[in-house]
Amino acid sequence: APVARTPAKAPGAAAPRTAVLTAGGGQWLTGSAAQALAGSRHYGLYLPPAAGRATPAVPLLVMLHGCGQDAAGFAASTRMNRVAASAGFAVLYPEQDRRANRQGCWNWFDTSTGRAQAEAALLMAMIDQVCRRHRLDRSRVAVAGLSAGASMAALLATRYPERFKAVVMHSGVPPGSARSGLSALAAMRGHRPLHRAAGRAMATSAGGLPQRWPPLLAIHGDADGVVAASNAHDAVALWAGTADVSVSPPRTLQRGQRYPMQVTDHRQHGQLVAQQVSIAGLGHAWSGGASRWPFGDPAGPDASRLLWRFVAAHLG
Repeated sequence: APVARTPAKAPGAAAPRTAVLTAGGGQWLTGSAAQALAGSRHYGLYLPPAAGRATPAVPLLVMLHGCGQDAAGFAASTRMNRVAASAGFAVLYPEQDRRANRQGCWNWFDTSTGRAQAEAALLMAMIDQVCRRHRLDRSRVAVAGLSAGASMAALLATRYPERFKAVVMHSGVPPGSARSGLSALAAMRGHRPLHRAAGRAMATSAGGLPQRWPPLLAIHGDADGVVAASNAHDAVALWAGTADVSVSPPRTLQRGQRYPMQVTDHRQHGQLVAQQVSIAGLGHAWSGGASRWPFGDPAGPDASRLLWRFVAAHLG
């Protein structure tokens, strides 16, 4: 299976304490969910202080980790719970089982055997479970991920477009690029361009009409040596391909000494369809993530806050 060859824990990094995961207040809970074909998976769930008391119910962000990561480590690295505590949303961190993939990767690529579809169905069951148990707003859900998690996030958004308000891919491969582990490795390296016929088929409903996918934010570092940065362009092209879009001139933004980023918007009738963020100098890592956890680069712009600003604008 495609994987970045790094240890599951950064050298010297212990499992994050609950205090780290609730630094902004709120609760860190653990649980599991099951589905007939995919089995069961554990998860971590962050509930902000307002959860359960808020009217209306708080929205939910689903965060899917990459290979070599787990739920708690991903939460600690991205520091998304701090953003959630301030903005008042819950965060679900599903965790891949090493028995399903020995490197801890989501099997987003394995569509030929049906494992990808089964895992997607399991994740949807998990979302429904936590929304029901913790009074979260099932109508305001977004999904994001890093690397293999980004690819699984995109698969969820294209299989269940009516269930998500927005999708964020950080350093991932667009759906339709692979059907097996070998083709996934080629797609990650940018050697297998997105098959246009497959993309058109995915973007068309059974009735022959264009699908209305949730808006996409694609974040990628231009120094990524694991997943080629061209994948972000392909993802945006797939989202924009069935729409009559206008493309904004790229704009360069930089905060302090952090890596600069180039932002390009794709709009249809004024509505944002997809946004591409290319970060200069960033490798295969969560931009702005904590350095003591795998796949985090604190020198990049804060992807967690970029992500939430994008999602919040589409929650309604």
